Amino acid sequence: MVAVDAAKHPAPTDGLAAEAIHVENLHKKFGQLHVLKGVSLSARDGEVVAIIGGSGSGKSTLLRCINCLENPTSGIIRVNGEEIRLKPNGFGDSIPADRRQIERIRSRLGMVFQSFNLWSHMTLLENVIEVPVHVLGIKRMDAIAEAERLLARVGLAEKRDVYPAYLSGGQQQRAAIARALAVQPRVMLFDEPTSALDPELVGEVLKVIGDLAREGRTMVLVTHEMKFAREVATHVIYLFNGQVEEEGPPEQIFGAPKSERLKQFIRSIG
Repeated sequence: MVAVDAAKHPAPTDGLAAEAIHVENLHKKFGQLHVLKGVSLSARDGEVVAIIGGSGSGKSTLLRCINCLENPTSGIIRVNGEEIRLKPNGFGDSIPADRRQIERIRSRLGMVFQSFNLWSHMTLLENVIEVPVHVLGIKRMDAIAEAERLLARVGLAEKRDVYPAYLSGGQQQRAAIARALAVQPRVMLFDEPTSALDPELVGEVLKVIGDLAREGRTMVLVTHEMKFAREVATHVIYLFNGQVEEEGPPEQIFGAPKSERLKQFIRSIG
């Protein structure tokens, strides 16, 4: 696999936006368990790709492979035109061929998890500036100014000096979004960002994500919030048993599904 210098990549000539994420024929096995079975997807600049499906369909594993938190067994992943270089590990799986490349790839991706993953011993401000200062080398004063702007953007300006334990789940997840935005990512990845929240807190997090979508932020979103996916997504992928069962624009997926499995899935959550 050969890496591509995205800075030297020519702009697309087909009238479409540049491809921010490209996944091709991705497989992932955990021992004998074959979780992803040849999944492919594409997200161009400004697109919101929603991934839906039942529990165990491979949604979160797919997202973790894109962010290099899991190593795919085989397949191709490109971020911003740069292909992630992998090599066999001798046990039927793969490992990164270049750790520095993985760090560079991750710096282009903002990841928001199900469980907020904030550092409990740090205030919100400290959480948001940690990676920009200590990983990306941004000056502390500049990082603080940007962190304050981002915390205000997600409605948490007055909570900058508060520790996560003193916040609601919705506030913690909004802080996690601010932290992910602090690295100025090319793509935001959301892994069921509301699944750990009480129902009354879901709306405040979805509003922030919806605002990002309306701003043209490129996103890949794993969600069980079907109404929200229909409203914000430009493209929807339905996974079943580790494979793409059906994909298309939201009006097709939710309004005129073709697959019987997808029809049953929509009925079950409707």
